[in-house]
Amino acid sequence: MSTKKDKFTVKDKRYMRLALNLASARKGLTGENPSVGCLIVKNDKIISIGQTGYRGRPHAEYNAIKNSVDDLKGSKMYVSLEPCNHYGKTPPCTNIIIRSGISEIIYSLDDIDKKVRGKSYKILSKRKIKVKRGLLKYEAKNLYDSYIVNRLNKMPYITAKIAVSKNNIIYSKGIKRITDLSSDKFTHYLRFKNDSILVSSKTLNIDNPKLNCRLKGYENFSPKRIVLDKNLELNLNSYIVKSARDNNTVIFYNLGNNKKIRFLKKKGIILIKTNLDKKKLFNLKTIFKKLFNIGVRNLLIEGGDKITKNLIQNKLVSKFYLFRSPKMISKNKKYQIFSSFDILNKKYRTKFKINTRLGKDNITIYKK
Repeated sequence: MSTKKDKFTVKDKRYMRLALNLASARKGLTGENPSVGCLIVKNDKIISIGQTGYRGRPHAEYNAIKNSVDDLKGSKMYVSLEPCNHYGKTPPCTNIIIRSGISEIIYSLDDIDKKVRGKSYKILSKRKIKVKRGLLKYEAKNLYDSYIVNRLNKMPYITAKIAVSKNNIIYSKGIKRITDLSSDKFTHYLRFKNDSILVSSKTLNIDNPKLNCRLKGYENFSPKRIVLDKNLELNLNSYIVKSARDNNTVIFYNLGNNKKIRFLKKKGIILIKTNLDKKKLFNLKTIFKKLFNIGVRNLLIEGGDKITKNLIQNKLVSKFYLFRSPKMISKNKKYQIFSSFDILNKKYRTKFKINTRLGKDNITIYKK
């Protein structure tokens, strides 16, 4: 670790914040790899920057070095996460750093991956590169919350959301929108930042949602669609079925007729047969483990009352968004009330609760 003689300067902190901002911009968009930000400084001037590529490659350090048109000899590199030091789908970043002529490197956080953790410090130091670590590490831990969950638990980072009216209704037949347009746009931002989105077949059949990102310019970052449908009851004329392509849709089921199964498979939908628990329900933790195994790292859940209650009771959600509208919604023949306020406040500690406002709506963010 850095010694008392190697205290970080104000400029070091400023440069590292820029590296963290670069990483944050790509968070959720780098597949199985963490999003990393990197910049190279020489003579007190930023001469190059790099971010992890979409889908996870190339790495940020590689991009920063390759993007530079300056001689890197004697320069300093700032990286949000410890550079990789092992061969995977790409060569180690430590190799290209050593060859580049960079004389000093500062990184914020040790990688949680056992193959990497702490080894880069030794490798680079042996090559006479000055190495410091731990700068703005608490900010970095917050940035890498999802990556840490992925590595430690072998599960996706789970974000869930639900919108409720002033009188606590989350659904009433014939009413399409509860929240303000600003909240709707933020929902699409969440879809952009998560690689997958999960709903139940009940939600699918009631709302016929598109589950895509409709922010202008970001449509190509729409998440993979995940549907929980234990008896394969989804409507075959739904938007999700009609728009299925390139394995962008996964359905977990337990029972279903063969004709429907063949039809869905021809549409390119991935079907995963899964056992039910003693209550004849899916075990959500099992579902999440299976999703992790097929590459899901950041999962957004837009569920109804039952699935949301299950998630909260079992504390499976890492971040939960509660959108509260000032609207009073009438109770039609079919309506649903959100029943988990007390459980939510009990399970998720107050100090991790943030209240904010978006348009006319109040948003409470709960975090593990």
